[in-house]
Amino acid sequence: MTDDVKITWETGRLTKLMEQAPDIVVEELAAAVTEGSMLLEREAKERTPTSGAGTLRDSIGALPVEIGGGRVTGGIATSLAYALPIELGSKPHWAPIEPLIDWVHRKLGKVDAEARSVARMVQLKIAKKGTKGHFMFRDAGEAVTPQFYRMLEAALDRAQVRIEGAR
Repeated sequence: MTDDVKITWETGRLTKLMEQAPDIVVEELAAAVTEGSMLLEREAKERTPTSGAGTLRDSIGALPVEIGGGRVTGGIATSLAYALPIELGSKPHWAPIEPLIDWVHRKLGKVDAEARSVARMVQLKIAKKGTKGHFMFRDAGEAVTPQFYRMLEAALDRAQVRIEGAR
C-alpha cells in the first residue's frame, strides 16, 4: 500500500548500546520488530471488513524484517489493489457490477435477478457518494504503537544484559 503507517523510535540508550555492540542490538531489535509486525498483522486483519470470502483479510501479511542503513524495519502489506480504497474510501465512481453481485450474494444471501438488482442499487450509490474508508491499517498502527514501543524497550533490555554478560 502507498499509505504507510510508520512507527519511528530512537533513544539515547539505543545510540549508546549500538556503539558498544551493534550486532547484538540489531539481533534483539530484529526479533522485536518481527514480533511487532506479527502483532500489527493480527490487529489489521481483525479490523478488515469482509464480505464472507475473506480475500483481503487473508492477503495481509507481515513483511520480512530488513536490516540496513542504521535501521531495522518491518511492517505489513497486501498485494491487492483494492485495499487502498477500502482503507481510505473512494470518491464517487462506477464500480464493476460482477464483484458487487458476488458481495450481495455472500453478504445478503440474494441470488440471480434479485442479487443483480440489489448490486445495481449499490453500484448507483457508489456512483453518487463513493465509499467510506475503514482505516484498518491506520487504526491497527495506532492500537499497537504503545505495545510495540514496550517490545523495543524490552529488546534493548535483552541487548544490555547480553552486552554486560559478554564483558
